[in-house]
Amino acid sequence: MSETEHRDGSTVDLDETDRQIIKELNANGRISYTELAKKVGLSRVAVQARVNALQESGVIERFTAVINPERIGIAVSAFFNVEVEPKYLHEVADRLSTEPFVTSLYHMTGPSKLHMHGLFRSNAEMESFLKEKLYMLPGIMGVDCQVLINRYKSRMGMRL
Repeated sequence: MSETEHRDGSTVDLDETDRQIIKELNANGRISYTELAKKVGLSRVAVQARVNALQESGVIERFTAVINPERIGIAVSAFFNVEVEPKYLHEVADRLSTEPFVTSLYHMTGPSKLHMHGLFRSNAEMESFLKEKLYMLPGIMGVDCQVLINRYKSRMGMRL
């Protein structure tokens, strides 16, 4: 039985039923409790209680719709390695985390302190973001940008 970190830093033990529930919710987050109960062999009430417990413990962070950016005119997906002076790291991360273009932001080891993903309608929109938002932040020492050519796999959720 593996463990998952709890919101307070402790871990939550997941049994096989919890894993099945999470697997089914990853496949279809809109599945009804009744249908989910049939798939995992529990009552609707028991499944609902388990899902609630998984949410309360922080194992399930949220439910959301996964949007295909290309279908709504967002053509540029780019990954950035942003090198920031250490004394500005938290300020830069806080400001970038509020930017609507930024879809994910991570503090990484190595010379690149922040790893960021962004979605843009065009190269021009990305260039404006870089010039008007990113490069203007204090402590930016370097930015490496890689534009996605083709998405072969994009996993939502995680393997248990």
